[in-house]
Amino acid sequence: MHLNPYGEDAVHLAAALANRRPQSFGELVTRCRAAGLLVEGPGTPADLTRTHALLDAWEAVVDAADERERAARLNLMLAAGTAHPRVTDHAGDGWHLHYRDDDLPLGGLLFALIATGTALHLVGRGMHRLGRCAVEGCATVFADTSRTGRRRYCSPRCANRDAVRRHRAGRPADG
Repeated sequence: MHLNPYGEDAVHLAAALANRRPQSFGELVTRCRAAGLLVEGPGTPADLTRTHALLDAWEAVVDAADERERAARLNLMLAAGTAHPRVTDHAGDGWHLHYRDDDLPLGGLLFALIATGTALHLVGRGMHRLGRCAVEGCATVFADTSRTGRRRYCSPRCANRDAVRRHRAGRPADG
C-alpha cells in the first residue's frame, strides 16, 4: 500500500479494521492484502494483539473531544509506531517513502502505516475528518474523504434512515 498525500488508504483500512475487528491472524492478513498491503513474512498471535492495541489507540484519536486532544493522541501513536522517513523500492514497485523500519512484523507495520496515514489525512484534509456515524445507535467509524468535508454518516443507508426519521418527526401527529 502506498500512502497518498492524504493518507486515504491507511485511514480507510483503519476504519474497516476498527468497525469489524479481525478475530484471527489469518483474517487480519487476508483483509490487509485485500486493501492492497504487501504482507511479507510469517506472523504470530502477537501481531493480532498489537493490531487490536493499535485500533484502541486509533479509536481514541477518532473519539477525541477536540482538535488539540486529537493531535496529542495521534502524536503518541506516531512516537510509538513510526521511524525516520526513508526512501525505498523494496518490492520493485517504484520509489516511495516509508515511515517504518524494515522487517517489522505485521502488527508493527500496521501501527506505523495507520499512525502516519492518519496524520497525513488529518493535516492534509482537516483535523475534523474522522468521526462516528451521526445516527443514534450506530457507532461505525469513518474517515471523511468527501470533497466538502462535511460527512456525518457512515453510509448512504444511515444518511437516508436519519433523513426519514427527521421527516417523520416534522409531521403533525394524526388525530
